[in-house]
Amino acid sequence: MRLNETNKLDDNIELCEGHHVHPHISPDEIPGDEILYSLADLYKVFGDPTRIRILYALSTQEMCVCDIADLLGMTQSAISHQLRVLKQSHLVKFRREGKTVFYSLADAHVYTILAQGLEHVKE
Repeated sequence: MRLNETNKLDDNIELCEGHHVHPHISPDEIPGDEILYSLADLYKVFGDPTRIRILYALSTQEMCVCDIADLLGMTQSAISHQLRVLKQSHLVKFRREGKTVFYSLADAHVYTILAQGLEHVKE
């Protein structure tokens, strides 16, 4: 029995009346803890609006830090910090051209995650 803040029975909880066996899925089909923690960490990276804005900017073309900073109205230092997080999560990649570093999305999966997320929130 679950009580709410006023010690009354919480009617919003859905419980099964008995034990049901669903043979169409087995526990082995659920990814292991290490994979699930990695996935949760990936979604945490997407939990920051600034990083999402950077990823959307990079979904159109590769850009250097100064161009991203100008586009988003932020300092280059703030953009560099967020790019470091995105690089560590393998969401962006970079290439050097002389002294300039250009960033782009790491692969098509990142674009797909962004596009599907946007589609979902617009529904």
